[in-house]
Amino acid sequence: MRSRYSAFAVGDEAYLLRSWHPTTRPPRVVLDAGTRWTGLEILGTTDGTAFHSTGTVEFRAHYAEGGRAGELRENSRFTRHEGAWVYLDALTSG
Repeated sequence: MRSRYSAFAVGDEAYLLRSWHPTTRPPRVVLDAGTRWTGLEILGTTDGTAFHSTGTVEFRAHYAEGGRAGELRENSRFTRHEGAWVYLDALTSG
């Protein structure tokens, strides 16, 4: 999760695509140059160790856009694909 946040922060679209599961990956990622990512908080995790094949990361990412502060909160699902952890999708809250 931290590496994907860093990729958003520096605008590394290629890394974001490489770290996205092929079944849910979009054809391309277009980042907004006007968004500046300012911080990441990991709120919780499930599984995701060397003994697991799936896991979740709940996070809050802070950003600034047009002079205004904002945040993105998500509970992301990750899975192993060809030996690497990749982003699968966001879990919806019930």
